[in-house]
Amino acid sequence: MTSNCCIHLLRIVFSMDGIDIIGIKMGTITLSIDPKIISWKSIEEILEKYGFEIINQKEKILVEQIRQAVIELIHHSTYNAMVRNSDYLVERFAMSYPYISRLFSKHENITLEKFIILHKIEKVKELIEYGDLTLSEIAYIMGYSSVQYLSTQFKTITGISVTDYKTNPSVERKSLDSLR
Repeated sequence: MTSNCCIHLLRIVFSMDGIDIIGIKMGTITLSIDPKIISWKSIEEILEKYGFEIINQKEKILVEQIRQAVIELIHHSTYNAMVRNSDYLVERFAMSYPYISRLFSKHENITLEKFIILHKIEKVKELIEYGDLTLSEIAYIMGYSSVQYLSTQFKTITGISVTDYKTNPSVERKSLDSLR
């Protein structure tokens, strides 16, 4: 689950099927079910129907928690450019960054650094579309050392310049769960 919309969707879907939700937050759901009425397989099928999956391996659970932490940091909080992404993850998981990064790359088809960059670029697109901030302000807020560095990374990821995107946002923004 990468957004409040996902949480809302699951609330609706499970309530339609008569399944009680005890707790739900980004990446985690706790259900109350009677196994005589609904099977675990049925729960899995409901989740798969809407693009969700059950993760029950320890490493994969941690990788999902890392994904959620990056999304929360960049998209759902007041992004603090003074805190390095690596420092945030190290503090959040009480693990070394090399371990977190290796584990992430092992289970995803992308490095953690690239995953963070993709999310930062999506956030930059969002901020550009809002039109409230200058490019310098966006670069500062998102932790780029300069507008030039932001512009270079933006063009590398999207294939168009920031200026072109500002005048004609032809490159569509991507859903957060598709950034892998």
